[in-house]
Amino acid sequence: MALRRLHSASPARRLPRFPWDRMAPFKERAAAHPDGLVDLTVGAPVDPVPESIRAALDEGAGFPGYPTVAGPPELAAAMRSWLHRHTGVAEDVAVLPTVGSKELVANLPFQLGIGPGESVAYPEIAYPTYEIGAILAKADPVPVADPRDAFGSRLRLAWINYPANPTGETATVEHLRDLVRWARESGVVLASDECYLTLGWDEAGPPVSVLDPRVNDGDLTGLLAAHSLSKRSNLAGYRSAFLAGDPAVVADLLEIRRHAGFMVPWAVQRATIAALHDEEHAIEQRERYRRRREVLRAAVEAAGFRIDHSAAGLYLWATRDEDCWDTVAALADRGILAAAGEFYGAKGNRHVRLSLTATDDAIADAAGRLK
Repeated sequence: MALRRLHSASPARRLPRFPWDRMAPFKERAAAHPDGLVDLTVGAPVDPVPESIRAALDEGAGFPGYPTVAGPPELAAAMRSWLHRHTGVAEDVAVLPTVGSKELVANLPFQLGIGPGESVAYPEIAYPTYEIGAILAKADPVPVADPRDAFGSRLRLAWINYPANPTGETATVEHLRDLVRWARESGVVLASDECYLTLGWDEAGPPVSVLDPRVNDGDLTGLLAAHSLSKRSNLAGYRSAFLAGDPAVVADLLEIRRHAGFMVPWAVQRATIAALHDEEHAIEQRERYRRRREVLRAAVEAAGFRIDHSAAGLYLWATRDEDCWDTVAALADRGILAAAGEFYGAKGNRHVRLSLTATDDAIADAAGRLK
């Protein structure tokens, strides 16, 4: 009886069904195409890890001892240098390596001490793990178009995501300034997921970070920003990411994560240092994505789709003004697998997400089938 009660209280029973399970029949349908499957669903990199990063990984593989949660001074210096170059934040910003960015998103509410009776806000069309993090902390998940719509005494954490997954939306300096002002007045931690920050395609200029002094006037109180090397450096398999922002909050998170053992392996720490100091490979990878985007976007629009937002990031947010599952089915008949917009919230149910993280040949193949 005790075991039965324990199982019924399992966190897994509070979670929604894992969304990608619903894609299985459409994947089979697409794979039955005479020319095979072109999978444009998951944003997993397909291009090789640069040799300089692999060499650093090999070097770090010889370290026999436990890594530290904070990492060595060289890692902190590399993270700070990269952040300063890309966001303008001061070079003494507080930083913390994380075991990929997904674990950070899923664990942050709990590690901030948020719990029952409190709430976590996140974008109403968004990466599903924001909701999961709130559920795991036994807090209330609140999807909103604007975090200010969730204002209340119970709100402790508000996630924003620019450039956004899946929509590719970006935010202006003025909009981010307003959000920072609101968060501070409300006593809410504002966490900005910026994993696609360097992948902006809009001619108006590069995406803006919440760490940018133009946004926060040099004061990082109550602000956190999450960054990842998965897309920039093809390190999804390395689980290399980091957090930066309010020194007091980062210090608390470091202490909690030391107790829990959230350690990035030594070899990955060395690879991260090499990746952050090397901009050349990131520029080359960005150019690959730019070419793929141009090919796929032209074909999608020629096939009668409308592409909304998509000013940054690695996805096209496309619609034919029909139920997303009808679109998924129609594309599967052409051997193309797209992610249903419903995965990212109810408001996404008339869009599909098409990923640019496929090979040049696969993107060209998909474009040809759309014609």
